[in-house]
Amino acid sequence: MAETPCKRLYEEQGQAPWLDNISRGLISSGELQKMIDHDGIVGVTSNPTIFEKAIGTGTDYDAQMREIYGQGKDAQAVFLELMIRDIQDAADIFRPVYDRTDRLDGYISIEVTPDLALNTEGTLAQARIFHQRLGRPNILVKIPATKEGIPAIEQAIYEGISINVTLIFAIDRYQAVMEAYLRGLERRHAEGKALDIASVASFFVSRVDSNVDKKLDALIAKAGSDAEKKHLESLKGKAAVANAKIAYEVFGQVFSGPRWATLQAAGARVQRPLWASTSTKNPSYRDVMYVEHLIGPHTVDTMPPATIIAFNDHGEVKRTIDTDMAAEHKVIADLAAAGIHMDAVTKELEDEGVASFAKSFETLNGVIAGKRAALAAGQPQNEQTDLGSFNSQVEQTLHELADAAGHIWQHDAAWWSADSVVQGKIGDRLGWLGVVERMIGEADDLRNFAESICKGGFKNVLLMGMGGSSLAPDLFSMEFETADGFPELYVLDSTDPAMVAVCREGLEPADTLYIVSSKSGTTTEPTAFMNYFYERVKAVKGDKAGENFLAITDPGSPLITEAQQRGFRRVFQNPPDIGGRYSALSYFGLVPAALMGVDVRKLLDRAHQMTERCGAGVAAAENPGVWLGAVLGTLGKAGRDKVTFITTPGTASFADWAEQLIAESTGKQGCGLVPVAGEETGPPDIYGDDRVFVYMPKESDDHEALDEMVEKLMDADQPVITLPMADEYDLGGEFFRWQVATAVAGKVLGINPFDEPNVTESKDNTKRLLADYAKTHRLPDPTPVAAAGNLELFAYNLPDLAGGPDSSGKNGSDSSDLDPAEVLETLFESVEVHDYFAILAYLETSDDNMDQLEAIRTLALDELQVATTLGFGPRFLHSTGQLHKGGANNGVFLVFTSDEAGDVKIPNMDFSFGTLIRAQALGDIEALVAKGRRVVRIHLVNAEDGLREAGDLIDEVLVGAGVES
Repeated sequence: MAETPCKRLYEEQGQAPWLDNISRGLISSGELQKMIDHDGIVGVTSNPTIFEKAIGTGTDYDAQMREIYGQGKDAQAVFLELMIRDIQDAADIFRPVYDRTDRLDGYISIEVTPDLALNTEGTLAQARIFHQRLGRPNILVKIPATKEGIPAIEQAIYEGISINVTLIFAIDRYQAVMEAYLRGLERRHAEGKALDIASVASFFVSRVDSNVDKKLDALIAKAGSDAEKKHLESLKGKAAVANAKIAYEVFGQVFSGPRWATLQAAGARVQRPLWASTSTKNPSYRDVMYVEHLIGPHTVDTMPPATIIAFNDHGEVKRTIDTDMAAEHKVIADLAAAGIHMDAVTKELEDEGVASFAKSFETLNGVIAGKRAALAAGQPQNEQTDLGSFNSQVEQTLHELADAAGHIWQHDAAWWSADSVVQGKIGDRLGWLGVVERMIGEADDLRNFAESICKGGFKNVLLMGMGGSSLAPDLFSMEFETADGFPELYVLDSTDPAMVAVCREGLEPADTLYIVSSKSGTTTEPTAFMNYFYERVKAVKGDKAGENFLAITDPGSPLITEAQQRGFRRVFQNPPDIGGRYSALSYFGLVPAALMGVDVRKLLDRAHQMTERCGAGVAAAENPGVWLGAVLGTLGKAGRDKVTFITTPGTASFADWAEQLIAESTGKQGCGLVPVAGEETGPPDIYGDDRVFVYMPKESDDHEALDEMVEKLMDADQPVITLPMADEYDLGGEFFRWQVATAVAGKVLGINPFDEPNVTESKDNTKRLLADYAKTHRLPDPTPVAAAGNLELFAYNLPDLAGGPDSSGKNGSDSSDLDPAEVLETLFESVEVHDYFAILAYLETSDDNMDQLEAIRTLALDELQVATTLGFGPRFLHSTGQLHKGGANNGVFLVFTSDEAGDVKIPNMDFSFGTLIRAQALGDIEALVAKGRRVVRIHLVNAEDGLREAGDLIDEVLVGAGVES
């Protein structure tokens, strides 16, 4: 096996790659040892934030916590006991590295508690306790580089305690740290004591850019000329590297000359600079930027798992730490000339760092106290399941998936496909694995931006997107209360003219912020929405219309240029290696959530807890994502392919979000899981043997009646998975759990869960129809096979229909005299035992239409006794549309279209919204027919009256005629 870039860092460049993460699961699973052997990791750091995530999730610490609580210790004492055991175990794992490198590496760091950051004597007392209690030579005690910490560092070195100095931002503070190290060594040397003391100085990196870039953005907004803007833009993303490289320059000066030579001759080693916070926070920057720009001898780089994976995947190994130093000094000088002084920046960062770690420690104590209460009450694991006869099959799958989490977290595209081309495409879709960590670093910026929107007087936010860019925001708008003072969030993902009109009439252009959300920047619907509403705002604000717009898109998309030309308030560039349906925890979901006042950090914390539980070191049976994926995949292969969500009011929208994830990821190559969201829950006897139920009750919802119904389903031997949620913020964890589960289910089913090969079929048909329309000003107008009142019926792939279309799916021009009831009866009678019945409505998503369509759906469930789905077009084209065309031919489709009472023109386009939605409907039907799907389209000449007539007719056919399936 070729050496990894991390190993090459160590062997070729003299830089030690350390891991910035620790947990009991990582230790006990063997994953930490694997990272030493495979990834080339030679050390590890820890802090209270890391332990808060590890202790607060899973059950790894439960047994020890029960034992400690029996001794009557408080939360802080409990934490210290838990931490000490993990540090000792990790130190033992790294001991061979320590010995092999002659004490240079193989260290693990343990941090004094943050409440002592400004307490010299308290810091020293705790450092002594750690040194004595841990009893391992390869331990570094972390002491912050505050003014109060400096004398504690010197004294600890003098006493023979190896130290990791943390929270260094400023060059002058770094010089004080090195001076403290030297003085401690000199005092030992004067007394004839050994100088075999280890120390590193943790110099923080990415946080510098986060701070400076915000200041630059403020200056850019006020810049008086394009040249000034360009100059300020050129400084973004430069301060952190410049600051660190200058620190290394100072390091070289201090550890040279006669003073150092005397200590070195007596056995002392340099205090190596350690680059901390090297994960890239800004998604528009290269994800391994800080690692690549700070490579050099006598340094340490401590990286979180995602950065290690990224660097081993595509990092470039070459010495960069001392190259082009004149340019680095110029960056600092240019910043100062612009009014950004590094001494002020680093002071802010130190204060924020001390406060942040203190807050983490406070949160940690709360987590431990909460865990104590849960353990005392005998709280079981959150997830519950009753799989009946499928238990043994699932256990076999879990055995086969023993290394699943490792493959996923290593971005091993070959795990899903042996095709090198497909592997490359999968590799470009795995960014969701690390997005939680990246977005946590952006939480404060999102909050600050949201507050600036509040101060700007905006009362409403309208997100304009489709599929993956709109479903998560729609969920947030449904499940979270808008915080006081924040604007209301609305989502437009329908091209129906009536829906566009609702947003036009209900939202004042001057006080509405419009979000154009499109991964590619070329999606037809968001582009049409943008053109329409931009003209509306321009009529009110003129050339300043762009102040009411922001964009969320991928780097390099045409939307960025468009936004710049129109003067958008801001453009959020999302990590490009995340597919739309996996983007809920990226900017696509989080920007809209923040704008309505959702606590994004809290949401991401819940997601982070789930990432830990789904980590590479967690056994398949204990890994929530792998386990759920194994269940869904195993039962899907066994014919239980209808994943039916049973939800309470507080979780209903999650099912709509999961619908796209499951359908678009698994519905291909003639197979797939059919997500069933929003279906009315009925008695066990109406369900066949093709279901698996997912019950998601929210704690604060009234779900006693549903509990009883679910019990009856389990009594009837229906497999049921129960995933309760404490509150709406648990959605963060569920997003991640289901993404992992879907990736695993794809593996079990033998398909690539990251592509959507059939989605373009309907889109291509629509584009062709619109291109023809631009020439002829007409869309196809086929002859209905039946008509009555406000209804026109069109039938496809129903060869049993007397006088109707042949097996090619083409309508006969002489068959318009058929009875509409006969057409529907033929459709319903074509439904077989394991089919699903799908209602596709290209109609206004009004409450009245929803109620009437749900009534039709429930009737179909009761009478046909097959799974039913309901989707409004064109939104489902970007989600379940993949399953409809790419999955098994077991879907029976009832499509509704209508004449539009009032159409809406689209500026800068050759068609109206009414024409667009009609072309989308016809294009979709064309794609379904080409795949041999059974389809009936009911066109409503008058939408309001026609839908009622259609409901009455369907009731007559299903109930009155007693259709058999």
